[in-house]
Amino acid sequence: MSTVRILALVGSLRSGSHNRQLAEAAVKLAPEGVEIEIFEGLADIPFYNEDIDNPTDVPASAVKFREAAGAVDAFLLFSPEYNGTTPGVLKNAIDWASRPMGSGVFVGKPLAVVGTAYGQFGGVWAQDETRKASGIAGASVLEDVKLSVPESVIRFAERHPSDDSEIVEKLTVVVQQVADATKQPVEA
Repeated sequence: MSTVRILALVGSLRSGSHNRQLAEAAVKLAPEGVEIEIFEGLADIPFYNEDIDNPTDVPASAVKFREAAGAVDAFLLFSPEYNGTTPGVLKNAIDWASRPMGSGVFVGKPLAVVGTAYGQFGGVWAQDETRKASGIAGASVLEDVKLSVPESVIRFAERHPSDDSEIVEKLTVVVQQVADATKQPVEA
């Protein structure tokens, strides 16, 4: 049995990010046969620009990202909500993943979007927008795999998400659903 490899992308660069903590919890909760890696380096990737996306000018940070994304079976994106939508760093990663058009690193791979935010809805607008952009980029978006944790500043003020039994239970299900999706035929 081969290991299912999932790449986690975290849409917050803040050192104390609750979405980062949620991703760390997912890494810990991965069952046997599933490996989750948090991609380090989204902050280093320049804004997508077709002028530099060519064989001679692609920035090393974008190459590193594409190589890491190309080597996995699925994706798990952790999105906070910035002004009601996807954080720029996460949208930029999606833009880089979408090229070359029709054959980018997301194409045909299962992808789920989860997250936490300060507001009462847990970032659902941003997560919906992130699903939309990821689907356009070619990912096989798992529309029914969701986890939106509201009021992150309060909920995780004194405990890590991996110490919250409700989060552990729900995130375990999410990770398993993403892993299971890698064994399903890709929809055309």
